[in-house]
Formats: sequence, structure tokens, C-alpha cells
Amino acid sequence: MDVIDLFSGCGGLSQGFIKDGNTVKKAVEFDKKIADIYMANHPGVDMIVDDIRNIDRSGIFQKGDADVIIGGPPCQGFSMAGARIREGFIDDPRNYLFKHYFNVVKTVKPKVFIMENVKGIMTMQNGRIFEEIKKIFQDSDKLDGEPYYLYYRIVKAVEFGIPQKRERMILIGTTIDNVDVERLWNEMVEDIKKEYPTYFDKVTVVDAIGNMPGTTADGIIPNPEPITDYERYLSCGSDTLSNHTKTNHSKIAVDRMRRVENGQNFTALDEQINSVHSGSYGRLCWDEQAPTITTRFDTPAGGRFIHPVEDRTLTPREAARIQSFPDDFVFVGNKTTICKTIGNAVPPKISFFLAKLVCEIIKN
Repeated sequence: MDVIDLFSGCGGLSQGFIKDGNTVKKAVEFDKKIADIYMANHPGVDMIVDDIRNIDRSGIFQKGDADVIIGGPPCQGFSMAGARIREGFIDDPRNYLFKHYFNVVKTVKPKVFIMENVKGIMTMQNGRIFEEIKKIFQDSDKLDGEPYYLYYRIVKAVEFGIPQKRERMILIGTTIDNVDVERLWNEMVEDIKKEYPTYFDKVTVVDAIGNMPGTTADGIIPNPEPITDYERYLSCGSDTLSNHTKTNHSKIAVDRMRRVENGQNFTALDEQINSVHSGSYGRLCWDEQAPTITTRFDTPAGGRFIHPVEDRTLTPREAARIQSFPDDFVFVGNKTTICKTIGNAVPPKISFFLAKLVCEIIKN
């Protein structure tokens, strides 16, 4: 299948589709530093580094360019508040990110599109935003007589054998009618188990990063021997791995982390911590899943991201493993960019499943 990835980030969605043998023809990413990470891992993709507002109707995209469009417009762009509701959701300038995603779908007319977003989009403004999104993709007039049949569900990372409690909304649209996506979804679970018997098994933090050696200043470490099925699934044949460098925490932060035990957070400290995160200064437990990996996993005040036994936060490589990125996926650039891309990414184990599912939808 030919694929276009919009709002690609570092390529979490693309990674799964490429692993399944598909061709990502084009990817769009506004941030050049993030696009550099994408291209370091997928150099054969035509990466368009630009604001989607400049390109959705520029002629770059043509009808039939792709069988599948994937991507998730950032939820900050969604709003129906106030008088603007009267103007119509699609014409509200605050919803421009979704609007331009829709414009590309309308132009290319893929057989299937996948839109990923936070699960809260389904309840934003009492569900009105999500209802409007569904109506637009089902509007025959807006889509030149070719509406999409929709399927959506909340996807839990833990149910895909990923060691974090991440939940996302997945919306699948197809021009193919009479497709029982729920049935195909359940059948795909069984099909993948035949190839990877432990694919959907419960995975904990120790299963993901328990074999990682000590950190290094440059982040380069010998490739450790995988111990668990999850580590074997992510393993690669290279002699070394990258991005295993720790944050240089202040002495105050290290002292605070030292006083927090597994499963505890800032409430174990006898002092006031100024943070908006309820899990601030939280220490991970080996035998549990991590919380959702966010863009601030390198900061103890950012959530429950302290290593289970060391007085530091997760390294980018550890966070990438918890996100299910393969060990040979490299993250280039500064720390802020790397943390942002890992925290915002779709876990590749989920996108691999989606790729296989979409293939079955198109075959149906």
C-alpha cells in the first residue's frame, strides 16, 4: 500500500506501516528538527517540511497519490466554543489543523484514512467536536459524493503488549462499504498471535528496560542481549545502541529522587513541590506499566518518570523502548526535540497492528 503521513512527528505511525512492508510516499512535518529525526530513520520518504496550511491545496497532493492517509491533527486546534459555532466547525480558524487534514483526504481520496488523537477528543465540549468531525467525513456534499464509512475506538497501549498506560482514540474511515471493521480487528489480533505469540501479552517496565546497562555521556552503549520477548521484538543486529544518556539533574533534584521509593511520588517528600503533575517526582515500579510517556519524561517534576532503582529520570532510549520503538531507531538533535518526539509519538506496535488491519480492510 502507498501511504501519506500527515503531522508525522518522528514517524511512530510510519514505522509500523513500513515494518509491514508498505511504502510511505510522502510525510509532512512542520518542525524541521523533528523532520530530521524522521529522515534519519526513513531516508527514502519524500519529507515535506512545511506548514500544512501552505500545501494542502498547492498541487503537491493529487487524487490517487495514496491508498492510505495516516496522522493526527494536534487537539489544540479543536474548538466549537462561543459564537463561532454558528460559522461551522470546518470554517472556524481555530480548527485549521483538522481542516487541512480533511482537505488532503478530500483531494487524495484514499481508500482508508486513520486519524489518531487523545481520547479526550471524544468528550470535548460534551462530545460536540467529535460528532462534528464524524459528520464532516460522512458528508457526501463536502466529499464530492464519496463519503467515508467510519469506525472508531479507544486503543489502550497495555492491550498491545506495550508497558505504559497510554490511551488514544483511533478513527478509521474507508470508502469501502459493508466492511465489518470490528470483526476484522478481532481477526487481526488472532492472526498476529500466530506470527508473534506474545505480541499482546502484558509487559512491565522490567520487561522493557531491565537489560539496559549503565548510561554513558554520549549515550552510546553496547547492544545488550535481550532477555524478554518484548526486548527480543525490539532488538536489532547492531553492535551498539544510541540515546542512552541521563539528564544532568541538580543536586536538589537528585536528593529528592533518592527519598522517593517505588510507587511513591512527591507526597513522600516533606516539602512543597510546584508542579501541575499529580505524579511529580514519581518513581516507576519494575513490575508495573509506566504511565503515559510524555514530552517531559526527562524531568522528575514532569510525572512518574524516575528510574525504578537509579536516582535519575528515564533516558531517551528507555522511554523509546517503553513506547515500543525498535532499538535501531535513532533520535538526533537536542534533548528538547528528542523528548518531544518520543512523548508525542504513536507507539509503533500499535501502528504495525493498524497497518495490517488496513490491508485487510482494503482486501475486503
